[in-house]
Amino acid sequence: MQVTETLNSGLKREFKVVVNAAELSKEMDAKLRDMAGKAQIKGFRPGKVPVAHLKNMYGKSVMAEVIQTTVDDHARKVFAERNLKPAYQPEVKLPEDEKEVNEVMDGKADLSFTLAAEVIPDFEVQDFSGIELHKHLVGHSDEHISEALNRLGDQYKTFTDAREGAKAIKGDKVSIDFVGSIDGVEFDGGKGEDIPLEIGSNQFIPGFEEQLINAKVGDDVTVKVSFPVDYGAANLAGKAAVFAVKVKGIQQPAENKIDEDFAKRLGFEDLAKLKDMVKSGLDREFSQMTAMKLKRDVLDAMDKQYSFALPEKLVEAEFNSIWAALTNEMQKAGKSFADEDTTEEKARDEYKKISERRVRLGLVLGTIGEKEGVQIADQELQQALISRARQFPGQEKQVFDYYRKNSGALMELRGPLFEQKVVDVIVSKAKVSEKSVTREELKALVEDEETNDAA
Repeated sequence: MQVTETLNSGLKREFKVVVNAAELSKEMDAKLRDMAGKAQIKGFRPGKVPVAHLKNMYGKSVMAEVIQTTVDDHARKVFAERNLKPAYQPEVKLPEDEKEVNEVMDGKADLSFTLAAEVIPDFEVQDFSGIELHKHLVGHSDEHISEALNRLGDQYKTFTDAREGAKAIKGDKVSIDFVGSIDGVEFDGGKGEDIPLEIGSNQFIPGFEEQLINAKVGDDVTVKVSFPVDYGAANLAGKAAVFAVKVKGIQQPAENKIDEDFAKRLGFEDLAKLKDMVKSGLDREFSQMTAMKLKRDVLDAMDKQYSFALPEKLVEAEFNSIWAALTNEMQKAGKSFADEDTTEEKARDEYKKISERRVRLGLVLGTIGEKEGVQIADQELQQALISRARQFPGQEKQVFDYYRKNSGALMELRGPLFEQKVVDVIVSKAKVSEKSVTREELKALVEDEETNDAA
């Protein structure tokens, strides 16, 4: 193999690689001999097919495999021998001239190809033992527990029949029949009978529930609404519809006391056990917010410590991903950049900076993780896969099959695990002090940083 560096500019590298025809032929002959020992072809005894016969039959296809393997192997060697790490899969340019291609395939000419890629920038990992961090902690109070219990009460409230002639108000549960139509024509899925609906639950299309306020049992109500532009059924999205609604019953929420009976109705031994469950839930909630804030502070600290050139294609890919998600959400919401008090040009500049930050931090965390020997165990990856599958009840098998068949998707699961482990390493060596805050203060800190997400 002969290698000539043809480009060395910033992070960009390009190499011309020449592989001797004899090397290719040697590899092809080895493959053909291996095939000869296994091939079963009519007219020959098993394992006794002459190599020359196989070459006549399969020579070109075998040579194509040899060339692909050779290109892949030499691409790795070219960068590894120069202690370079490609930022992405190197771009390979093979011969295009038909005559040259045929001569290579016939073993009569050397294989010449080019490799091009940007490399991971070389930077020194900074000492992070001096980084000062605050771990924001919230202790659950009686007020927090009471609020959580009241939310449970609202979630599991009971209803009693309203008095005769009562009008429905927000919070009441109505029983309705309805038939929906668009331009006077009924549509599939637009009909229901004896459907319970709590007014104010936002269970139905926006604007539907409010039009049932003041209705009485036996009333016929004409509800006029428009389906959201991002509605799941494409044939209904954005369409104006009319629903003929019959109110068949009205129930009012009963007073829901948080007592021993309520706890038992939820399946707990007593109220104390229910409160223990609530406390555990609060602990998890506060711990998650604490971890989110701490991670963001670590990333902010890393961002301040490092400044180096970035692989342009990585930044471009990250920007395209962010921009596609942003514009898709804006389109669904029917918003423009003007609605967001900005311009497309300003938004592009802002998200370009976010893309650069994400790529930079990804490279920094990846390098720190490698230096610190951070590994993701198969068991951890499996647990992450199980957690992802649980997000799709009834489709768990399809989720498992998808990730097992797509290595790239598995890498997406591995990334956050690896990142969090590296953050944990940094935290373990940094100067961390605890700071007590209220739930509202911590929530505000987390929400503010999510709104201005730049990691």
